[in-house]
Amino acid sequence: MSKQELVVLGRHAADGCCPTLLTASLDEEAATGLAKVFKALGDPVRLRLLSMIASKDGGEICVCDLTPAFDLSQPTISHHLKLLKQAGLIDSERRGTWVYYRLLPETTDKLAAVLTRSGVCAGPAGTAS
Repeated sequence: MSKQELVVLGRHAADGCCPTLLTASLDEEAATGLAKVFKALGDPVRLRLLSMIASKDGGEICVCDLTPAFDLSQPTISHHLKLLKQAGLIDSERRGTWVYYRLLPETTDKLAAVLTRSGVCAGPAGTAS
């Protein structure tokens, strides 16, 4: 009989590493949560928006700087941003008439940790669960 320890996704192993797809199977709740995030990332416009937000110096970007980069209407860009926000990938803050967006690194760190083969957490201990 094997004496391997079962690692539950969403909890840190004793050594502080995050479980990966190779070390533990996903339960229904974890799979549903991850699917929501991957679905949000499954569109080229949303991937570009996330990249623009994440790579901006200062950590945030105004929607007024995002919209001109696309050949899409402002309501369409707002819809894509709303889906990224609902998936927990970005957050926003209204300042006057403009909305500023910033990456939520804990979500991208969690995705990186789940997808990695090494089992090494994507961020400092405690940032990815």
